[in-house]
Amino acid sequence: MRNAKLIMPEILVLAVAALVGALAARSMGDSHKQAVVKTRMVAGKTILVNRRSLTLYHLSVERKGHFICTSAACVALWHPLVVAKGVTPTGVKSLSTVKRPDGRSQVAYKGGPLYTFAQDHKPGDMKGNGFKDVGTWRVVTVSGQAAPTSPPPSSGGGYVGGGY
Repeated sequence: MRNAKLIMPEILVLAVAALVGALAARSMGDSHKQAVVKTRMVAGKTILVNRRSLTLYHLSVERKGHFICTSAACVALWHPLVVAKGVTPTGVKSLSTVKRPDGRSQVAYKGGPLYTFAQDHKPGDMKGNGFKDVGTWRVVTVSGQAAPTSPPPSSGGGYVGGGY
């Protein structure tokens, strides 16, 4: 009887550990199935958005691992869409990853790295479309065509482009 009292806590600990492990594995498996990129209809165009439905952009001069937006000033305004190492981005066709200079894996659409804009706060915002600095930032549409440019915001307090 005394041995049974000693064995029961060990069995209980093992059972709890197995349950926690199984739940963690299931949780990790589910996160790999969530779409990293989705589509959304805005102003008659099907655009790419992130999980939070914020608009995704591409810088015209960035292609296939050639990065311009690498400085702290740039990534503070244009947030790279990154995934954990080894994660394959899902949600739309033609997604891949490219290795950023800092080593992170950035999601790309048809080879073009994807970003969100710091001044977009809600789904449907496209305040960065047509923004010009070292290139032109464009909303990414499903066809890969750039969305029509709307005039950049005329607020005097915004970031004015310059070399990154």
